[in-house]
Amino acid sequence: MTLETLSPRAAAERSANNQRMVHADFDKAPFTIAWEVTRACAYACVHCRADALHQRDPRELSTEEAKHLIERLASFENHPILIFTGGDPMMRPDLFELIQYAAERGLRCSLTPTATALPTRERLEKAREAGILRVALSLDAPRPEIHDDFRKVQGSWQRTMDTLHRAHDIGLSVQVNTTVAKHNVDILHEMVPFIQEVGAVQWSVFFLVPTGRAMAEQMISAEQHEKVFNWLYDLSQNAFFDIKSTAAPMYRRVAIERKRAENTGKPVTFQSAGFQYADGLHRPTKGVNDGNGFLFISHIGEIQPSGFLPITAGMVREHDVVDVYRNSQIFKDLRNPDKYKGVCGTCEYRDVCGGQRGRAYGIAGDYLESDPACVLVSGK
Repeated sequence: MTLETLSPRAAAERSANNQRMVHADFDKAPFTIAWEVTRACAYACVHCRADALHQRDPRELSTEEAKHLIERLASFENHPILIFTGGDPMMRPDLFELIQYAAERGLRCSLTPTATALPTRERLEKAREAGILRVALSLDAPRPEIHDDFRKVQGSWQRTMDTLHRAHDIGLSVQVNTTVAKHNVDILHEMVPFIQEVGAVQWSVFFLVPTGRAMAEQMISAEQHEKVFNWLYDLSQNAFFDIKSTAAPMYRRVAIERKRAENTGKPVTFQSAGFQYADGLHRPTKGVNDGNGFLFISHIGEIQPSGFLPITAGMVREHDVVDVYRNSQIFKDLRNPDKYKGVCGTCEYRDVCGGQRGRAYGIAGDYLESDPACVLVSGK
């Protein structure tokens, strides 16, 4: 969903990548892997999925164990995106060594540092040289007082903006992450100038999932989700950055329905609805969901469907991560829409959407239940 002008060569490469990813087999390999290399973080964010700590956990994977994990992740034939996340990944001393090790083995690496004093220009350059393609930081409000209160760190808004500018200035691809909750749902439109100011290629809009420190009371209603989805679709028609919904696959339904209304009488697919990202990471043109194209590794080596669905299917110290992703019952159930319950189980969009499995688990205690953030589930 981008309006950039592509050269004939770039357009051809984009088309080839889209064709390749249309046939992505998420039963065999994830498209995206998020690795929580540490849970240590100087922040204490209200919504923190990780329930981060100020000190590193002594149970973290050692450098040697981490490299063995990378080798196994690189054995997935599709060369997945590997997100070095946390906590704050920059609190891990061997971070750049691990990034280089992963990049040399064909993994497409991105980094989500915390906006502290750590991501200096020198360290960001070192990350780029090691193989980082994308840096993503969280900016949750257009005004410092709201963002700083949400992050519980005075001055964090300005530090985030400064870090994004530094990353862009040294040639890194920049992404802005925003968590949508009650504190900012009515001022999201004010975020757009700041996304543009830092030269972001993508705005990843996260919709709060009640896990870790995040509470269900902070969630917006199903009707508000739908309103934001439609606004994002409208914005995507003119924005000079890609827009990606995270933890809200229902946006795919809205985009398809809107595109269908605009093209009366013409068939509309997931691809023709605009899900073709020219962001340097060659994202898939099919829906990624918890355990279905997505894999999460915790700081102590837990193998989980996502950071928002903290159910452990295995441990990297004891089990082969490739085998767990492909064959564990948890992951297989998440990739089987016939297993979904309630409205999600009968919905015509269950293959392209499927509801957010972590939210179903956080609210209903069952990761196969319907996602209550969808208006088709709420009935309103």
